Amino acid sequence: MSSETGKAAIRRGFDRRYVRYLSGDGIDIGSGDDPLSAYQELFPLMRSCRSWDKQDGDAQYMKGVPDDTYDFVHSSHCLEHLEDPHLALSHWIDICKPGGYLLITVPDEDLYEGGVWPSTWAGSGHLHSFTISKHASWCQTSINILALLDPFNDRVSILKIELLDAGFLYNAPRFDQTRTITGECAIEIVLRKHGRS
Repeated sequence: MSSETGKAAIRRGFDRRYVRYLSGDGIDIGSGDDPLSAYQELFPLMRSCRSWDKQDGDAQYMKGVPDDTYDFVHSSHCLEHLEDPHLALSHWIDICKPGGYLLITVPDEDLYEGGVWPSTWAGSGHLHSFTISKHASWCQTSINILALLDPFNDRVSILKIELLDAGFLYNAPRFDQTRTITGECAIEIVLRKHGRS
């Protein structure tokens, strides 16, 4: 996957809701070499955004980060690498302040994986594939986003679940379309933690 946070930053710049979502002090879980902080000037209400990657600790547990710390929690293409996405999401909600936002992007199993598992493009690095909602998946490790979020409905409100296929070339031969400047091949989730900050 190539510059996924950067592609998202350009897309998000045309939607005023992201100025609200990416406001205050945040954390970017799994930031890698394309951190959200690099695009801070596109989101004028963002004061700071801490990058969190492997050297900082296990993204599944977020040990050392106190509950209710951040105004927003951002994660681009990290959840699919974790053993237990449900547990990770629970901890990510914990560290978000009441009233804060969580913005999570994961690869869509049909757009990115294209019916092949283990992943052709990510190999064994992806432990899970994701779909918004299917009765059955071709992938044995598929996670239905609606089922993943359902146990958290007492803690967060779902503001957005979107298949990011605006730049996807449906008629092209199978290849890793995230290597293009337009292909996101993903699902974006925006949540708001209950309560007020």
